[in-house]
Amino acid sequence: MHVTVLGAGIIGVSTAWYLRAAGFEVTVVERRSEAALETTFANGGQLSTGHVEPWATPETLPQILEWRHHENSPLLFRLQADPHQWGWGLRFLRECRPQRSAHNFHQLLALGQYSRAAFHALRAQVDLAYEGLDRGILNLYDSPASLARGEKAAARVNDLGYERRPISMTDALALEPILAQALPHWHGATYTPGDSSGNAFLWTQGLARLCAARGVNFQYQTTVTGFETEARRIQGLWLQQGPTPHLQDVDAVVVALGSESVPLLRPLGLNLPIYPVKGYSITVPLCQPENSLQVSITDDAHKIVFTRLGNDLRVAGTAEFSGYDHSLNRTRLEALVQRARQLFPHLADYSQVTPWTGLRPSTPSNCPLIGPTRWENLFLNTGHGTLGWTLGAGSGKVLAELMQGHRPELEFDFTRPVW
Repeated sequence: MHVTVLGAGIIGVSTAWYLRAAGFEVTVVERRSEAALETTFANGGQLSTGHVEPWATPETLPQILEWRHHENSPLLFRLQADPHQWGWGLRFLRECRPQRSAHNFHQLLALGQYSRAAFHALRAQVDLAYEGLDRGILNLYDSPASLARGEKAAARVNDLGYERRPISMTDALALEPILAQALPHWHGATYTPGDSSGNAFLWTQGLARLCAARGVNFQYQTTVTGFETEARRIQGLWLQQGPTPHLQDVDAVVVALGSESVPLLRPLGLNLPIYPVKGYSITVPLCQPENSLQVSITDDAHKIVFTRLGNDLRVAGTAEFSGYDHSLNRTRLEALVQRARQLFPHLADYSQVTPWTGLRPSTPSNCPLIGPTRWENLFLNTGHGTLGWTLGAGSGKVLAELMQGHRPELEFDFTRPVW
């Protein structure tokens, strides 16, 4: 069978890799000139299996109400006259129920652990340079209340078999001496030793090159504009590389287009519960890379991550619900710069900031959509939200197993022919 994968971000390229390894002929269609130029390009860099708690929890609702009037808040809803946004919001409220939130957390942690194992096995096989650090993730808390929430989250992760533990600030300082610059800000920490960090852009581009060397055909600067269907099958894709669209026959299709999956599939009657959530990052040159961050850090109160990527500091965070708007909000970018200056004033050269924003494809539950649809030869691998880098390898591997007709060794609510 020949499989056409739509999208060359971390999810699409991972899918292509595992499909090719399984013996499929594979073509990847991507509207940009290279792999990983959209949501994958400048994310926070964390491979965070121990930090997959869904956004939709009973504790989240009061925080959203508190943040709604602040332009620089960690999470900002911009309500629009958009039925899809309102429908997504109502689903999100349902997922905040304790039973649903616990179920979603179990799902995400199971997929996270599966993906971590797949990533480590793949990394040993391909030996790609991606500025990776295997030194864990530190979560830092700036109040007794936030520390209590963090310790509760750590206990839930531990109970499900993945190590995340509370540590003292003395122990945190021993792990990451740079924290001495900001020690008065913190009340405590949790540490997840099995988590790691790295440059998702470098990894995805390297994996795409290896895919191409193994026979995967990449069609860059090619946009999918529609489908040709017959009965319950996709017969072809309308593709546009220049002024005139052309029809390309297909055997099977995997949609890994992130937020763009929604408008593309709507004409097929598939109304995916995915909404674009704009995230921001800045990349800043480190002053002394050799004496810099050794552990990726999450500032829990501000929902901001700090990750060393080679000679640079990546600072990423915030979530803005504003539709398919790609514009850079200077207030939200400046919030990242100010927090970095406040905590680590001597760490990086903040006069040389490279800003970025990307639309993260988020479901109300935070659980991605992986598996078949009611169209016989159309499959989904999308909706990973902020966790595409963390869940990418496992999502690609497990979809390849499903498409081979195998039963994956993963307890997860795969999509069924209802979409």
